[in-house]
Amino acid sequence: MRIHPGTAVFHPQAASMNLPGIRNVTFDQPLHWLRDGARDFARAWPLSLFYGVVFALLGYALVHAAEGRPHLAMALASGFLFVAPLLATVFYCLSHRLEHHHKLPRLFVPLLSWRSNPSSLGLFAVMLVFVLISWERISAILVGLFLNGSGIGGLSDLLSIGAVQQHTDFVLAYLAFGGVLALMMFSLSVVSLPMLLHRKVDFATALVTSFMATRLNFPVMLLWGALIAGLIAVGMATDFVAMAVIFPWLGHASWHAYRELVEHE
Repeated sequence: MRIHPGTAVFHPQAASMNLPGIRNVTFDQPLHWLRDGARDFARAWPLSLFYGVVFALLGYALVHAAEGRPHLAMALASGFLFVAPLLATVFYCLSHRLEHHHKLPRLFVPLLSWRSNPSSLGLFAVMLVFVLISWERISAILVGLFLNGSGIGGLSDLLSIGAVQQHTDFVLAYLAFGGVLALMMFSLSVVSLPMLLHRKVDFATALVTSFMATRLNFPVMLLWGALIAGLIAVGMATDFVAMAVIFPWLGHASWHAYRELVEHE
């Protein structure tokens, strides 16, 4: 982890909340986060790769189980971006231990990292379920409005070049709605989940801190979100094979993003 000397620190104010300082980061730092994430992956590769394979298999199973229902398959595929920060808590746990030069835990210990702040992490999970249900309904509405009677019977049909060209209006509408929701969830989760694991803060404080970190560094965070989305897309394009490495890599990198964005206690 690298903190540039002279980095500006903002101290946001919010009623009844003791918010930590937010650092101003530069455009080169997302690449440093990826490099640090790759280093953590290499140091903890047995555990990181194990969980990467598990989550890749989970994503593959969910998307292909809904193959015959395009709206559900698309909602689950794009919804992977929404649930990714919650699944990545195991990698935050590993990076936290590496940062403090602790021994790596046993195989299933990272799955219990939620016990450090169960009530707030539980509230985040409830919020996530609500967002996923809402996104599934929005997807169903968009498919019904734009693709009703189109003859598309599955996700593979919908993702063909011909179908994309024929249904440009649907693609643009889907990207617009999905982009707004993804940006909202990204701004609320990019800092909040590692913060909830690392500090004894409440759910609202973590969400507001994450939102402020995104707002105060919006161009850089937009780049960071685009890098995450692009790498996740690569993982999905390989039928989730590359996801086994990409997902833990991004999880470790996200820990370093949090540590540079939020002032230390």
